Amino acid sequence: MGNETPARRIVLLRHGRTAWNAAHRIQGQIDVELDDVGVDQARSVAPLIAALEPTLVWSSDLARARMTADEVAKEAGLVPSYDARLREFTLGEFEGLTHDELRVRDAGAFDRFRRDEWVGIPGAESPLEVADRISAALHDLADALGPGETGVAVTHGAAARAGLVAFLGWPLATARDLRAIGNCGRVFLEQRPTGDWLLAAYNL
Repeated sequence: MGNETPARRIVLLRHGRTAWNAAHRIQGQIDVELDDVGVDQARSVAPLIAALEPTLVWSSDLARARMTADEVAKEAGLVPSYDARLREFTLGEFEGLTHDELRVRDAGAFDRFRRDEWVGIPGAESPLEVADRISAALHDLADALGPGETGVAVTHGAAARAGLVAFLGWPLATARDLRAIGNCGRVFLEQRPTGDWLLAAYNL
């Protein structure tokens, strides 16, 4: 037992709040910056992440994630790297609409959207495509960590859920059973001695 390799850890961190989050406007990959509340959230969570002594901070290249990652990296004394694979879903024709606008336009589509049934949204990525790209980024981050090291992936709420279940080898539909991750909410993944990964904490 004493000779076990120290566990690697990955922290998935959702970005801070944007004005579109506050207005319940669908962002997708539209490049919206953090609002003042979001900046405060990022600055508040940064010391908590830095206390874990991460060695790598990777981030979606969208502004709301980059701004969050910059605060975390600065606190941890690191330089963040940006990876488009960590972006949110592309949500096609839904992007830019508020929830109320989508409900008026197509009540059935809105109900499916609220249930995270996002297959078939015109112009959108499929959940499988998102899960595959997020999971691939997480595997690359894991491979870049040494024994006992912690990496941070700053990403987006829906994409994080799809990606983490794919990374863990769970059925993709399981993502719909996970509660939405709050702004600057954290998910902890930890590697077992056997080499596979487990969900250690969710939506802290």
